[in-house]
Amino acid sequence: MNKITTVAAASASASVRSDFNFTIDKFPLFGPDNMKTDQYGLFRSDDGYIEGVKSISSRYVPHSTDDVCALVEAASETFSGDIVCKTHWSKGHYVSIEPTAADRRRICGENDNIWPRVIIRGGFDGKGFQGTMGYFRDACSNLAMLRKVASTTVCVRHTSGLRAKMDELVETFAVLNEGWEGVVAAAEDMQSRTVNLEDFLKETFADRVPKPEQILKAAADEKVRAVTVFNEMIKKITDRCIDERERTQRDSFVKGEPKIVSAWEAFNAVQGYVQHAAQAKTGFKSDFSRILRAAADKHVHRAEILALGA
Repeated sequence: MNKITTVAAASASASVRSDFNFTIDKFPLFGPDNMKTDQYGLFRSDDGYIEGVKSISSRYVPHSTDDVCALVEAASETFSGDIVCKTHWSKGHYVSIEPTAADRRRICGENDNIWPRVIIRGGFDGKGFQGTMGYFRDACSNLAMLRKVASTTVCVRHTSGLRAKMDELVETFAVLNEGWEGVVAAAEDMQSRTVNLEDFLKETFADRVPKPEQILKAAADEKVRAVTVFNEMIKKITDRCIDERERTQRDSFVKGEPKIVSAWEAFNAVQGYVQHAAQAKTGFKSDFSRILRAAADKHVHRAEILALGA
């Protein structure tokens, strides 16, 4: 389920409630011959058992649509005027809230801009209930979240104290507004630093770099899958970076010379590749699912660390 709606900020929660018009209930699980267990399962009131979610204990408290709407209302106060609200269901509630283009920030020149995005992730996957301030970059259609930037994420676990903690979480959503300034500062800092793109990618994907003996075999015209796959990936990311440099009116690379780019470009090339181009596994076909996959990808995290410390 994916829905996109443009509404006034004050009406965002009503729109989300309409999209998620079902409840999540916890019921006990039984063994053969109705043998009692200490495990529970989660069920949607309209579709029944939620497959792919692990059994839970009696202490687990599932969040509700009311909880999601409360966070949407709190996040919406960060923006004024109309907002675009996107909802997605994948073993949990996911919402993206974005303001109008008037909130954009320029990172480089006239064509490399970012807009704030609040992502609310209410998955039933053991990772808790999270709200994250991220950015949308128009030059590459990336929607990314910087995990190393302070005040961009708030979280609460599904435990017996969920109700009380949810109230606290709503209050702390004001922090996300401060987090946006941190995201902008991090982007500007990355833009001010330069890296050798080839070296950056090899360090980001160090666990995928072919072994010396594999490289030697490939150099001798032998077909080595590990070398072919790695080189194709690096080419796709490099081509993405070249294309984005053209879109943002940056200088073209000089043939035969090292490809020197800003750390901002290098990070977005990796993030964009994982979000848009990397082969999607089952369950990662939708745009929203790809965003979530990129947010959890270890190589995107590695690229962020390298870019911020470049």
